Amino acid sequence: MAYDDVIPLLGNFGRYQKRIYFLLCLPAIICAFHKLANVFLQVKPDYRCQLPNEFSNATFALSEAEWNSSIPWDNINNKYATCYMYDDAKTEVSCDRFIYDHSKFNSSIIMEWDMVCGRAYLRATGDALFMVGVMLGSIGFGELSDRYGRKLIFFISLVIQVVFGLLAAVAPEFWTFTFARFIVGATTSGVFLVAYVIAMEMVGPNDRLKAGTICQMFFSAGYMLTALFAYYITDWRMLQMALTVPGLAFFSYWWFIPESARWLISNNRVPEAKKLIFRAAKENKVTITDQQLDELLKTDMKPVNVDEKRATILDVFRHPNLRKRSLIIFFDWFANSMTYYGLSWNTNNLGSNAYLNFVISGAVEIPAYTFLLFTLNTWGRKTILCGCMLTAGIALLLTMVIPSDYNTLLVTLAMIGKLAITSSYGTIYIFSVEQFPTVIRNAGLGAASTSARMGSVFAPLINVLGDFWTPLPLMIYGILALIGGLISLVLPETLNKTLPESIEDGERFGRKEKQLPEEQPLNSVDVEKPKLNGTSGGEEANGLLETEDGTNQKPTETAEAKTEAEAVTNDEKTTESTTKD
Repeated sequence: MAYDDVIPLLGNFGRYQKRIYFLLCLPAIICAFHKLANVFLQVKPDYRCQLPNEFSNATFALSEAEWNSSIPWDNINNKYATCYMYDDAKTEVSCDRFIYDHSKFNSSIIMEWDMVCGRAYLRATGDALFMVGVMLGSIGFGELSDRYGRKLIFFISLVIQVVFGLLAAVAPEFWTFTFARFIVGATTSGVFLVAYVIAMEMVGPNDRLKAGTICQMFFSAGYMLTALFAYYITDWRMLQMALTVPGLAFFSYWWFIPESARWLISNNRVPEAKKLIFRAAKENKVTITDQQLDELLKTDMKPVNVDEKRATILDVFRHPNLRKRSLIIFFDWFANSMTYYGLSWNTNNLGSNAYLNFVISGAVEIPAYTFLLFTLNTWGRKTILCGCMLTAGIALLLTMVIPSDYNTLLVTLAMIGKLAITSSYGTIYIFSVEQFPTVIRNAGLGAASTSARMGSVFAPLINVLGDFWTPLPLMIYGILALIGGLISLVLPETLNKTLPESIEDGERFGRKEKQLPEEQPLNSVDVEKPKLNGTSGGEEANGLLETEDGTNQKPTETAEAKTEAEAVTNDEKTTESTTKD
């Protein structure tokens, strides 16, 4: 887009951009609150059956004689059973009333609504429906923000999020709570993703990798702060309210955050965009003339290849090379999303200090994203993706052989897995962008995003299996990550390679075949080629366009290079539906 030519005149990442960017990163914190709140809202304490001679306010502790005479031993988990007791005839029977240990956790929806044993599936159901909301919200709010503007949809999402967040805090029963959380899940896409897109649309290609990564770090900060709130607010209803109320502060953004100038230009509202540009120029203490803007914001009309425009995602399944690569990419998205959210929500099952485990799980994301800043454009996408997924898989599978009394080692391996899968998740978006041909890139990333959301929907169902055997969820995540890392070895490297445009280019991409003398290789056009540069986060991953020297392509470039650059730039909109956070 011609707006990229305006950004250098504004000073690239000047004072105006930095101020707006910082303000737009803050909503990531409250979205992290909502996405991770259920770890503490539905924390599962130790529990046992309520014995026939006990009242509901009985204490959890029993004497050794009472344990042996009343509760059978669970040989699988090597502890007293939680869902069974002995009746008067010393027969093992199930129970429907429970006594909870309040020494670590004072209150949760599990305690209030007895979501254990035969009702344990409700825990997974609630989290799964929350992620279904996230999936639908990324589709719905992304489309609405393209149609009606980023700023309006951001505030509509924010109001809905606050209203339903407070409703969840006063819900009288499980299904009302779950419905409210479902709506909140949908709004996290409207709040975070739309704010993320506004932020990314106002920075130049040279700064997008850094800007996208730092934005994800704000999500990680919210991740860790969630544990701080939960540590000091032990009643789940008050905790839900405390995590929601900060959203009210962002209502003030209506007077501070502008509409996206890119969106205004793309919707032929150029005079409004020019006002924003002049305001930014004034704050950055630079001068831009009206004539300069008019020249730079002209839109060049390009001929459209009618045949390629008709291409759909189904075309990738008609070509063996494209089909193989696409299925691997879809699996990688599924495995990364399931493992990331599964590990994030599973910290309570690792034993030791649940709050500390959770903080560490969030803290390891900071070095994970920093690692990508220094390696994504030097080591190559394939090396990082495969290396990180294999590392995560091995670390998580090793947890199976760790004795139960070596809890510190168990937590360490789980956190290594979390760090590695965060870096992997941060790489898969940009790697996917570069694998799909231009004519189906949007559709391909949409399908990949759907795979990721399905993975996050299944993650809480996998975590429930830990009730039957504690290491089982980590084993499943480890196997998925290991498989993903191994099969991704067959994908071609994309760093500094020309992006495929047509279906035919996509089918040839990565093949080692002899070039005829009169043929020009796909990646040998004698102009500077665009490369995609970015990382996720998180929903997260910006996948935005950058040339080799960090500048925009000039009018003197060949028609092929210009067409390719415009096609890739158009794909920036896919960020709204595919970012992790």
